[in-house]
Amino acid sequence: MQSIKNKVVLITGGSKGIGLGIAEALVHQFAKVAITSRTQATADKAALVLNKIGKGEVIGIAADVCDPIAQQRAVEQVITKWGRLDVLIANAGLGYFGSVDTLTIEQWKKTIDTNLSGVFYSLKASVQALKESQGYIITIASLAGTNFFEGGAAYNASKFGLVGFTQAAMLDLRKFGIKVATIMPGSVATEFNAHTPSAKDAWKIQPEDIGQLVVDLLEMNPRTLPSKIEVRPSMPGGK
Repeated sequence: MQSIKNKVVLITGGSKGIGLGIAEALVHQFAKVAITSRTQATADKAALVLNKIGKGEVIGIAADVCDPIAQQRAVEQVITKWGRLDVLIANAGLGYFGSVDTLTIEQWKKTIDTNLSGVFYSLKASVQALKESQGYIITIASLAGTNFFEGGAAYNASKFGLVGFTQAAMLDLRKFGIKVATIMPGSVATEFNAHTPSAKDAWKIQPEDIGQLVVDLLEMNPRTLPSKIEVRPSMPGGK
């Protein structure tokens, strides 16, 4: 089993939801974690909470995944702080939903730029450091990357694209010793799409469940690579 202790991890969109759940799980394993958010205040607030766990070490970084220069600076900040990068978790994402005849061009661009192009920018910024560490890239896609639905044109397109991108990247990068995987969650209890998590979401996947899955992947013997993982609630709608 691989040890996560002292591994250096960069998580995009790590201040809430799935990203925060992953960060918390890794901190409990004594990892060194950098979380990004669009504002420094939001990133710092989440980092403060995570550092109170008292196990790993966390820093917050302001970086919009839609900005490739910001992604490069985030990686540079991580390397300046800890000397290397072992894991990239490309988690940042958003969704606009509606029929294609009412979906705006701005909503389309923002969805694709964040959920697909943003992952490419994060990977490009990280790949040299990950070659040196023979590290791991995990993208957070969605079951919407294989199951289309009404009103989901932009989100489906971004997540179908992300799944394809990640699998192609896996083939491109494994010869350098970099492991690449995508996790495709179904319903997760997060703030996604302006939702407020509550007790009614108990039937859903919880952010800490995705965190545990990431821990399991990183601890797995490196000879084995689960390159595409679908994960869904055990019972639909809590039935």
